Amino acid sequence: MEKYLLGIDLGGTNLRVAVVTSDGQLVEEMNVKTESEKGPYYVINQMIKLCEKIMRERNIEAIGIGSPGPLDVKHGIILSPNNLPGWDNIPLVNMLEKALEKKVYLDNDANSAALAEAIIGAGRGRESVFYITVSTGVGGGFVFRKQLLQGANFCAGEIGNLIVDSDGPPHHALNVGSLETLASGTAVKKRGIEKLGITGHAGEVFALAMNGDIEAQQIVDQMITSLAKGIANIVHTVDPHIIVLGGGVMQSKDYIMPLLVERVNDFLYPQLRNKVEMVSASLGTKAGVIGAALLAQQAAF
Repeated sequence: MEKYLLGIDLGGTNLRVAVVTSDGQLVEEMNVKTESEKGPYYVINQMIKLCEKIMRERNIEAIGIGSPGPLDVKHGIILSPNNLPGWDNIPLVNMLEKALEKKVYLDNDANSAALAEAIIGAGRGRESVFYITVSTGVGGGFVFRKQLLQGANFCAGEIGNLIVDSDGPPHHALNVGSLETLASGTAVKKRGIEKLGITGHAGEVFALAMNGDIEAQQIVDQMITSLAKGIANIVHTVDPHIIVLGGGVMQSKDYIMPLLVERVNDFLYPQLRNKVEMVSASLGTKAGVIGAALLAQQAAF
């Protein structure tokens, strides 16, 4: 019987479980609402039920989970993610291993997406891929020769705390003027509420900017400048072949990308300008669940 991997993408809104082949092809996917307001044990029970249903029909070798951080990856513990209230010191790996009798591996959702985009997505065929997600927060992951680099403390790629403006706004958990406080969808939404009176999400600001609203364009320009500084820091540090950008903010990629590429080059050494390819992610919402399965494969084998 053919063997497969099982990927779990644990999000604040959706819970995805998928069967994936060893080369990253998605075979079967189940998607339900997380219902995080019902607490971690309700969600974990739902997760186990989905996994059990799939495992009755497929020969699963290992299970990988992509989760919002912060995490204790070494011990498989979810610490206290902002978008999963009540998930404080939850030993998710231990719980799933006992219930499913399979090896389970945990990493953050940005790393999961990075691995998928590097191996079968927009970074496919490149030796070094740095993935950046710009959404509610800002995260990243670095993949070199198809291997995710996690770092000594499993925090490699945690770029949201990079300082890009020392005079920038404070944050309860991050550095003053961090990349996340200035370049995330949350940051754009906050400035949109203050300056434009929007009532929805960051997409409203991008829509107004594309329609010529000067104040909206200034907000987006500030966001792009901050993101460009962060990307330039990454390029100067690891010099990747390609940077792949995903996350909800990239739904406005047609407006953002040309401006961002130009601005990044403004902050690079002359010899690096126009040398690092920058593209938008290609796997959409499936990147996390596919990457989670591939994480399990790399950890297990």
